[in-house]
Amino acid sequence: MKRSQSQAQRIRDYFAKHPGKTVPEVAKAMGLKYQIVYVVKRGMDKKAKPKQEWKVVHVSTSDNSIEHAMHVEMHEPPSDPVNHPAHYKVGGIETIDFIEAKRLNYNLGNAVKYITRADHKGNRKQDIEKAVWYLQRELSHTL
Repeated sequence: MKRSQSQAQRIRDYFAKHPGKTVPEVAKAMGLKYQIVYVVKRGMDKKAKPKQEWKVVHVSTSDNSIEHAMHVEMHEPPSDPVNHPAHYKVGGIETIDFIEAKRLNYNLGNAVKYITRADHKGNRKQDIEKAVWYLQRELSHTL
């Protein structure tokens, strides 16, 4: 008797056959919730990416002598869903860093937050509606 495939395995197989597809596209194509596909994809990405271990970087002194060479050890910190969630780091810059760099107020900052996470958190329509709500609130205080 053949054992049926798990939902997670079907998702992994779909990604294998369609490597260019995004999580929302796969969720829609398979009729699944975004969150389920996201969790499976994230697990796939973790397994595919080799765990980053300590890297040794050789730094020489100005006279380039071996005796004065130093070793600098660096490592990438593990993912931190509280302080640095993945859905706020898409694009190479954290949303909070952008908001602070632009000195946006609370309403505009939240609008940016919901816009930037809309395609990565699970409920795009709701996130866009929240962004619009904050923008309308900002407009009402500006007028």
